[in-house]
Amino acid sequence: MGAHESMEHAEHAEHASGSNRNIALLIAVIALFLALSEMLGKGAQTLSISKNVEASNLWAFFQAKSIRRTQIQTAAEQGKLALGTTTDEAAKAALAKQIDDWTKTAARYRSEPETGEGSEQLAKRAKEAEVARDVATDKYHHYEYASAMFQIAIVLASATIITGMVWLAWLSGVLLMTGIAMSGFGLFWPNLLHVLHLH
Repeated sequence: MGAHESMEHAEHAEHASGSNRNIALLIAVIALFLALSEMLGKGAQTLSISKNVEASNLWAFFQAKSIRRTQIQTAAEQGKLALGTTTDEAAKAALAKQIDDWTKTAARYRSEPETGEGSEQLAKRAKEAEVARDVATDKYHHYEYASAMFQIAIVLASATIITGMVWLAWLSGVLLMTGIAMSGFGLFWPNLLHVLHLH
């Protein structure tokens, strides 16, 4: 091997080494975004589960309040019927007071803004928890898609080092950008997938 060939070989090896360093850096950047999307995804998944449990509990509480209110309203209606047939004034007064108490209790079961535990307030809170759950679930799906893109991008970038096919690195970069976009949509526009499905 002549000096000229030896120099060309050294330049080629140096170029390959520099190229591999760039690919290694690309892989490190993709891995960073993968870790972030995984972390955001786990957070969104946890919030989704938590809000689902909260909504279920609130609906169960709502149902219990509604059943209890119906029972009390029925008792009040029966009391009103009995009031018409009662002739004893003391019994009439006691029954009228009981009917009044039942009516107030039924009204409190329907709406109790000070505690937030009337059936109207419980339904509102349950619906809010469902909305929060749905948003968190949408975010989770975006982060999952982003994570998949980052993982594929890492595989393609790694394959570039082995095969020397530079187009794999470019494709890896495109997937990196797409994954970043998906993460951004998860953060700022989580209902994007629903919007796309509607059109």
